Amino acid sequence: MADEAGGAARSRRTFGPVVLLGLAGAALAAVAGSKPWVEGTSGSVSSDTDDAMASVLALNSAAESPLAAALALALLACWGVLLVTRGRVRRAVAVLALVAAVGLVITTVEAFWSLPDTLADALLEVSGTDTVSTGITAWYVAGLVAAALSVAAAAAALRFVGSWPEMGTRYDAPTGTRGEPDGDRSAVPTDNIDIWKALDEGRDPTA
Repeated sequence: MADEAGGAARSRRTFGPVVLLGLAGAALAAVAGSKPWVEGTSGSVSSDTDDAMASVLALNSAAESPLAAALALALLACWGVLLVTRGRVRRAVAVLALVAAVGLVITTVEAFWSLPDTLADALLEVSGTDTVSTGITAWYVAGLVAAALSVAAAAAALRFVGSWPEMGTRYDAPTGTRGEPDGDRSAVPTDNIDIWKALDEGRDPTA
């Protein structure tokens, strides 16, 4: 019994660190996903040029991963929901967070091969030359790290969510008066102080 109680206490202590790790990973992934993951040059044209003739918007879209940014925002939403739900709903959201995190990893890894070619084609079209050079940016590395952290946090959440503290249970609809039979009108408080005490305990003084 002592070992089980100690294990439950340790699981509860994972709540803060895991949630913070998940939020940090998702936030970093959201920022990184909105930045260029690859850069390159072709002739006199560079992917970070300010020249309007270089079709900057087209080059930027070829260097970014909108899907990664969308998955990161979905992850942030999942962590927000995890903080205010409980029971089966909370576990279902943890599963959804893990699915989104795995999808983020797959998207990020796939971008390592696809985005350089996409940007290279865009640069060649804009520059009109037949030479091009591309490379990975630091934002891609940040996105990859964030994706890995997100998977770790979501997996930990799914593992420990059943033992995490739950918010808002004291404000649930009452199922009856504590220690009193349902329908016992004699237990209904009438003084203002008693009404406020009942509300604070989560009981409906009008029931």
